[in-house]
Amino acid sequence: MKKLIILTGAGMSAESGIRTFRETGGLWEEYDVNEVASPMGWAKDRDLVLRFYNERRTQLADCEPNEGHKGVAALEKYFDVHIITQNVDDLHERAGSTKILHLHGELTKVRSTGDPSLVYDIGYKEVNPGDLCEKGKQLRPHIVWFGEAVPLMDKAVEITSSADIFAVIGSPLNVYPAAGLVGFAPSNASLWLIDPFDVYVPAATKINVIKEKASDGVRILTQKLLEQYGII
Repeated sequence: MKKLIILTGAGMSAESGIRTFRETGGLWEEYDVNEVASPMGWAKDRDLVLRFYNERRTQLADCEPNEGHKGVAALEKYFDVHIITQNVDDLHERAGSTKILHLHGELTKVRSTGDPSLVYDIGYKEVNPGDLCEKGKQLRPHIVWFGEAVPLMDKAVEITSSADIFAVIGSPLNVYPAAGLVGFAPSNASLWLIDPFDVYVPAATKINVIKEKASDGVRILTQKLLEQYGII
């Protein structure tokens, strides 16, 4: 079974009603990203940061996986599919995908500010000032903020380097280090990009572009891959 590695970005979840950073002019739900998604913002106003992520969690609870998420999950019938996602939502899981690496953390989890190894699954519940881990330290969103290291990047590189097929869905390929993953795909891997917007790709990179939103793009990709590998 061919190994299909899929890198997904904000455009993957846009059709589920989750607004993308590109669409909002550098704002998330009218919040300045530096105020709510950086260590400096956390140090300046923890109440604001916690409120922002509580709102996002509430929003996520009302969202459903779109046809793109479901189409990616269905690909597991034909390929060994591994998802590397820049998204912090749980829509891939809810669509039925089974191998998912969250590069930038998970909205439905929190961790201790005193011991990063203490991670708790809270679902869609709120986290407030004074909510502590068992060691008595404030809980914070289990999110990789701007300016923080990406702990799972080495694992993502390892997964990408084993790809027979590498597809990028809904990512502008301008947020590093995730954007550099395409460079770790084997030279003989089949490369695909699904995005309705123009995405810069280095000229030396031979990549098949499907200029569609995620739901339509995944349907087209599925058809093309099944044909390419003689599955239909």
